[in-house]
Amino acid sequence: MIEGLLTDPAVADLAHRLRPDGDMRESIARATWTVIAEPGDTVAGALIEALGAADALSLAVGENSSAISSGRGSAAASQALQDARKRWHPRATVGAVRDALNAAVNVQARLLVPGDECWPTSLDDLGASAPSALWVRGNPELLTREPRVSIVGARAASGYGEHVAAELAGDLAATGAVVVSGGAYGIDGTAHRAALGVGGATVAFLAGGVDRAYPAGHQLLLRQIASEGAVVSEPPCGTAPTKWRFLARNRLIAALGQATVVVEAGWRSGSLNTAGHAATLGRPLGAVPGPVTSASSAGCHRLLREYDAQCVTSASEVRELWGIGVEGRGETAGGDPDRTRLLDAMSTKIRLSVGELASKSGLTPERVSALLGILQLEDVAQVDGERWRRVRV
Repeated sequence: MIEGLLTDPAVADLAHRLRPDGDMRESIARATWTVIAEPGDTVAGALIEALGAADALSLAVGENSSAISSGRGSAAASQALQDARKRWHPRATVGAVRDALNAAVNVQARLLVPGDECWPTSLDDLGASAPSALWVRGNPELLTREPRVSIVGARAASGYGEHVAAELAGDLAATGAVVVSGGAYGIDGTAHRAALGVGGATVAFLAGGVDRAYPAGHQLLLRQIASEGAVVSEPPCGTAPTKWRFLARNRLIAALGQATVVVEAGWRSGSLNTAGHAATLGRPLGAVPGPVTSASSAGCHRLLREYDAQCVTSASEVRELWGIGVEGRGETAGGDPDRTRLLDAMSTKIRLSVGELASKSGLTPERVSALLGILQLEDVAQVDGERWRRVRV
C-alpha cells in the first residue's frame, strides 16, 4: 500500500505541505497509520517499533501482508496480528489517506512524527500505545516547552471547581507553565481560558480530528487555542470523537504533563482515567480537595485516599509536584536525576522494598540502596524493616 501512496502525486504533494522538511515515505506512512489504526492500538505500535512505520504498513496491509503469519512468534501474538489486520484493511485506501491529508491542509494543520524537533518525547513513555503521529493546529513548540502541567476535571463543574481551576491555571501560565487539558466543558475549558487570559500557553488534546470543534459550544475557544496555543489530536482530520477515543486521548494528556492535577471530579469521572494513566506513568499526581458533602469532589478525595495523590490547594503546591519551589530537601530541579527517579517511585503511604523501588525507578538495586541511605540521613525517607516510604514534604 505504501508504494501506491508514494506514487500518488496528490498524496505526495499534501504530505510535503504538511511536513515540508520530513522524509516523504515516513510522513505518508505515519499519516496512514493514524487513518487505519485506532488511538492506542498496541499491535500497531509494536509492529511500527519493530519494523519502522513504512515497512510495518507494507506488511500489515500490503499485498504481501500474509507473510506476517509465517513469521516467528507466539500463537497469541500471531492471532492478535491477524485480528488487527481485519481492523485495518477496511480503512486502508489511498482515498481515505488523501482525504485526511487534504482536510489537514485546509485547516493549516501540521503533521508531527517521532524524531521531529517538536515531537514530545514524553509520549514515548507510553510504549507500544504511544501515538504513531500527531496532528497539530497552532504552535507545535509548546509540546516540548517546559514545564507542562495537565489540569483536568469534571465537565459539570461547580462554581468552586471553576474558581480553583482558573486560579491554578492562570497563576501557572503567567509564570511560564504550559497548561494542558482536553478542551471539554467545565474544568478543562476554564483552565484553557485562564491560561489564555494571562497571555500564557495552553494545549488542548481532542478526541476527534483537529478540524472538528468538540464540544460545539467551544468552537470559539478552540479557535483561539489554535491561534495562540496548540490544538492536538491523534486521529486524523475528519474523525469523529467517540467514547473510546476520549479515553484513549486521556493517556496523552497524562503523558505530556510533567504533573497532572485533578481539580474536581465525581466518583466515576473520566478525569480519574487521566489520573490513572499519570500514576501508571510515574507522573506526579495532585488532587484539589473539596467539601466532603460535595459529590463533585468525591473523585478527588478518592485519588487522595487510594492513588497516593498529593493534596494541592495553590499554584505553588502544584509546582512542588515537579520539583519547582521545593527547597531544603534536595528535590529542586537540576539535581541528581537518579535521585529524582527514585523519589518519583516512592510513596508517602505505601512502603516498598528495594527490589520494588528498583523496578519502578529503572535503577539498579545497588544504586537504590545507596540513594536510600542518603535520603534517610536527610529525613526524606523512612524505613520499617526492609521497606521504605517517602516522608511527605
